[in-house]
Amino acid sequence: MAALTLRACTGALLLRGGLFAQESPSAITAMVTRGDVEEAVLASGTFKPSKLVAVGAQVSGRITALNVKLGDEIKKDTLIAEIDSTTQNNDLRTAQASLANVKAQREGSEADLANAQVTLTRQQTVFSNQAGSKADLDSAEASVEKITAQIAAIDAQIMAAEVAVETAQANLSYTRITAPMDGTVLAIVNQQGQTVNAAQSAPTIVILGELDTMIVRTEISEADIVKVKVSQPVYFTILGDPSTRYDAVLQSIEPAPESITSDSSVTSSGTTSSSSSTTSSSSSSAIYYNGIFAVPNQNNRFRTYMSAEVHIVLGAAKHALIIPSSALGAKDTDGSYSVQVVDPDGKQASRNITIGLNNNVTAEVQSGLSEGERVVIGEASTTTTKSSMGGGPPPPMGF
Repeated sequence: MAALTLRACTGALLLRGGLFAQESPSAITAMVTRGDVEEAVLASGTFKPSKLVAVGAQVSGRITALNVKLGDEIKKDTLIAEIDSTTQNNDLRTAQASLANVKAQREGSEADLANAQVTLTRQQTVFSNQAGSKADLDSAEASVEKITAQIAAIDAQIMAAEVAVETAQANLSYTRITAPMDGTVLAIVNQQGQTVNAAQSAPTIVILGELDTMIVRTEISEADIVKVKVSQPVYFTILGDPSTRYDAVLQSIEPAPESITSDSSVTSSGTTSSSSSTTSSSSSSAIYYNGIFAVPNQNNRFRTYMSAEVHIVLGAAKHALIIPSSALGAKDTDGSYSVQVVDPDGKQASRNITIGLNNNVTAEVQSGLSEGERVVIGEASTTTTKSSMGGGPPPPMGF
């Protein structure tokens, strides 16, 4: 009897569970709400000083003094370093001696010219009195012309000697390396006691940077560059403080990627095979164009070559009607999108709407939907879920 009663109770529970079975919704929906939407290009940026100068030596020699330290803030014309000036001093003395020599020659020629002019005047007087020969008069005239020409040649030598003196003075001044601008010493490349050779290229002594304003060079991919324009707003964060947002404006876009400097057709007259190889290599690598904007650098918060996560804002809307981008169907030829709208009774209907901004997460609705309506963003599982004994309706009385 007890067994029969237990089977009857079990059957009642199963029947009750079947009667109260719950079917899952057939679609996942989202409500049309109001909010902010932004469409932006994400790029990586690098901080550089607004002015970055490699201060080098224009003459060869040993560095006899280095007057700055790493991190020093210096003013324009500050003496940075000195190079042994023995050779330059000797060159200047030699040039000055050459100039003095040609000037002395000119003084001698001027004296000869004065004497020749006196002789010519005398010969002209004698010849006019028919007391002298025409040959003596011609000789006196030729002597004056010759000495005059010699003085003109000496004047040219004096000019060349003066240029040589100025060059020697400049070379001597180059042994005193001064700052070309206000800035901070970012690197010391050559130390005191080292010998630098400026015969082929100017060796760098220190690197100066103006840190009051930083330039952010932003790498924009070729897929995004067609959307980006000068004067668009940008904002960025830095790795050490990702919660702080900094705003700026895109100031310029470089017309060619930096890889143009390695193009064989520009840098050399490479052969056809090398050009083909370069073209193939370029086509297989990513191409980035640099977008440039400046930011003030208060308290030197931004450091040289620091990284930035840059957002270039293509468009933004505040308090707009928005839906998840996943609700959008196919785009029609007129530019509208199809969405599935669910009414209060749970029935779905297709509707065409107009979309503005779309960042692939949130889309701005310009027309076709009202706030509070629901749209389908995905399909749910259509399987029927049975209520378990613990989660279904309560058992009959007495069990």
